[in-house]
Amino acid sequence: MKSTVKIIAGLVLTALLGGCSGHKPATVTATAVKPQARVDRNRYYIPPPKLPGQWTVDDVLQTYGTAVAGNLNYYFAKAKVSYPPRAVTFIALKQEKKLELWARDNGEFRFIRDYFIMAASGEAGPKLRQGDRQVPEGIYRIASLNPNSHYHLSMKINYPNEFDLLHAWQEGRTDPGSDIFIHGKTASIGCLAMGDKAIEELFVLTAKVGPENVKVVIAPHDPRIYPLLAVSDELPEWTPELYSNISREIKALSPVRGFSKQLNPSCKPNPNGCVPKTLVSHF
Repeated sequence: MKSTVKIIAGLVLTALLGGCSGHKPATVTATAVKPQARVDRNRYYIPPPKLPGQWTVDDVLQTYGTAVAGNLNYYFAKAKVSYPPRAVTFIALKQEKKLELWARDNGEFRFIRDYFIMAASGEAGPKLRQGDRQVPEGIYRIASLNPNSHYHLSMKINYPNEFDLLHAWQEGRTDPGSDIFIHGKTASIGCLAMGDKAIEELFVLTAKVGPENVKVVIAPHDPRIYPLLAVSDELPEWTPELYSNISREIKALSPVRGFSKQLNPSCKPNPNGCVPKTLVSHF
């Protein structure tokens, strides 16, 4: 009886230790596969029975690809961009908790749609070190796709990039952090949690376009509404350079998108536009 209690306690402790580093494939254990009901396979794709950790990107495309195309075709047609496009840019706005999808085929980038960011820990300012729970800010690429994430599906961005590594080296920071993802579910530590339905669209789109053709721009807030200003003494001295790069990247996509020039209610007047009353935003 005591040994049984110890075994159960050990299993509970192991489950509690799992926890944005859980993007590695889940451990595969042998389990019985329940027989599938008879379904018309010509009408629906039924993925082969696979244990956790065995899915491929092709499995994701076959499972969600048709539904995603059905959802996105409307937005792409409205923007007059073919689906799938040739190139994509994701703009993540930390304060607004919004991720914008921009795409192009043979012409200029056009706004397609946006998604609500379910969770993104940290505050305004770049990520500096491992464990600071900070969503990075900068211009990134998709480094890899993980169809076996504990967060449903995930896409790893190439943080730290060359800009991040250069300034970490100059300041003697030896561990700037890593493993930053755009993923599903609704909880995150330093990553962008989009929810399962949204990550299915973003994952499938990225796989079809090719990760090498996808750019990810992460900003503390929308520079088209008010300027990115490094007004806090706690921000690194190179933050203005970073914010200038981010602003230029975002504004190049949407030079005329009809944004109001009126001051945002959360801002106070400033000769350069407006400055947020509270720069640091926890969410």
